[in-house]
Amino acid sequence: MTIQQSQSATLSNVKKGRLICVGTGLQLAGQIGALSLSYIEHADVVFSLVPDGFSERWLMSLNSDVRSLQPYYAQCGEIKNRRATYAEMVNAVLCEVRLGKLVVCALYGHPGVFACVGHLSIKQARLEGYGASMLPGISAEACLWADLGIDPGNSGHQSFEATQFMIYHHVPDPTTHLLLWQIALAGEYTLTQFSTTKARLQILVEHLTQWYPLDHQVMIYEAANLPFQSPVIERMALSSLPEARLTPISTLLIPPAKQITLNHEMLAKLGITESDIG
Repeated sequence: MTIQQSQSATLSNVKKGRLICVGTGLQLAGQIGALSLSYIEHADVVFSLVPDGFSERWLMSLNSDVRSLQPYYAQCGEIKNRRATYAEMVNAVLCEVRLGKLVVCALYGHPGVFACVGHLSIKQARLEGYGASMLPGISAEACLWADLGIDPGNSGHQSFEATQFMIYHHVPDPTTHLLLWQIALAGEYTLTQFSTTKARLQILVEHLTQWYPLDHQVMIYEAANLPFQSPVIERMALSSLPEARLTPISTLLIPPAKQITLNHEMLAKLGITESDIG
């Protein structure tokens, strides 16, 4: 479908279905925006992908037709590629949009950060001529900076999915904070497993020693899901990473190993002296 055809389809079918992807934030009920909340309350159907039964029941208190997407994941003993899972989720969402309904996809955290279902659903909906959009939510990264008391603007930061960091030629800057997401899946490329191995984590450690010493202090971080919980913040030497207790929501934070230094050539071009820098 061309852009012109898509626009024509949208204009001629104003009562067609519509898809809104919203983020529920990390903590139950307390981190969702007012507009996202309103969409959930007024949707014809809500598809959910949230981490626990508390969050699921809270969504059910807001809308009478809430359908969990969790059953599409591999069940006990089943081996299933997550690409197939995501395709089934997208199809379930789009089936309701095609019926002319206002459909909300409520996703844990930010609906577009390490969450492909929202992006894939919106892309497919738009290809078929339906209105589709995404509203931001509070992500694990937003919680991390708050819980650790770090302003990433002070020295900058880099952020990678752990396996992608390992298999591509990414080069970290050791003067910035480095975030490696989905560290519990480091080196897992089949999309059929939900954990890594000590051997793969050791390979990651060896890779990181190109930029960080083995005794460099790193942190395993997990945001709190419920108001009465505290975040997990576990500090350790980089060398101890293979022995760390990891869960699907664990993130590895590697603080700067070096101080940032001034670019004197650029200072000269800008007519700035070192004493001008606060």
